[in-house]
Amino acid sequence: MTLEQLRIFVAVAEREHVTRAAEALHVTQSAASAAIAALEGRHNVPLFHRVGRRIELTDAGRMFLAEARAVLAKAASAELALGEYGGLKRGNLRLVASQTITAYWLPERLAAFHQRYPQIELSVAIANTEGAAKSVHDGEAELGFIEGAIDDPALARWPVATDRMLLVGKAPVDNVDNDWIMAGPWIMRERGSGTRSTFEEAIRARSLDPEQLNIVLTLPSNEAVLAAVRAGVGYAVLSHLVVAPAIEARALFALPLDLPVRPFFGLRQKERYRSKAADALLDVLKEFGQPKPTARQPDLTIGHRHQRTGAAAADDRLIHPQPHTI
Repeated sequence: MTLEQLRIFVAVAEREHVTRAAEALHVTQSAASAAIAALEGRHNVPLFHRVGRRIELTDAGRMFLAEARAVLAKAASAELALGEYGGLKRGNLRLVASQTITAYWLPERLAAFHQRYPQIELSVAIANTEGAAKSVHDGEAELGFIEGAIDDPALARWPVATDRMLLVGKAPVDNVDNDWIMAGPWIMRERGSGTRSTFEEAIRARSLDPEQLNIVLTLPSNEAVLAAVRAGVGYAVLSHLVVAPAIEARALFALPLDLPVRPFFGLRQKERYRSKAADALLDVLKEFGQPKPTARQPDLTIGHRHQRTGAAAADDRLIHPQPHTI
């Protein structure tokens, strides 16, 4: 059994198609078919069902896929460890982050990293909190950045920033109480997203059941949720990073509901080798520290009526605590 056979098997399993896998790996179809046949023949175990012109994994194939991915991740980690003795002159860093973090918090920091280490290739996958944690756990990404809570003892988690959530609607509302919350039409992110889990925790803190909310739309992105709120479909809770431009333009209004400040977390797999590139990126994140005030902050006044001052106004800005030592 070779690493090349494992790479071909994983590619075929993910695409359920030999030709497409061969094209992706730049090998011939016959070479890909031979690799699969060699794996099956060595142990006399079929890895794929052949159904007409389609293929799909057998039970043994599904079990073997998880093992093959783990072996390839370990091999990539070993190769990376050897290659880095020359310093940060070449290499790649694979990241995964939530939509909010990818779109609004991470780009400026990645730009600073790229300016300092232009030879390091950065790749960022987008996933919700659950998907990002799985990617880091499985070794598909070295570092992750999430908004929600996770329960995985294999992962180290530390705060990298905080974010304020806002309830928004198309028109001002004077009072948001429990009856209003239970009656209102809600637009939600998908299950597993940090945005949704933060809102559901806030609902439970008011002794309400999130399952009883009147949810009229569940959408897979912040932008889709924002567009639906602007269209007057219902109300939503989103990061102030997402809604601030719409509130400043008076296209949406922040409604009077106190929501907790949520942390952004970094993630890594505790037992995996941490690359020099990952350490360098974490150093860049530390250097950003507290945000500098800009000439003009977006107006997040609730419903036009209440001017936020003092500590409340300070909370309207994104705060970046120093990451914990990991």
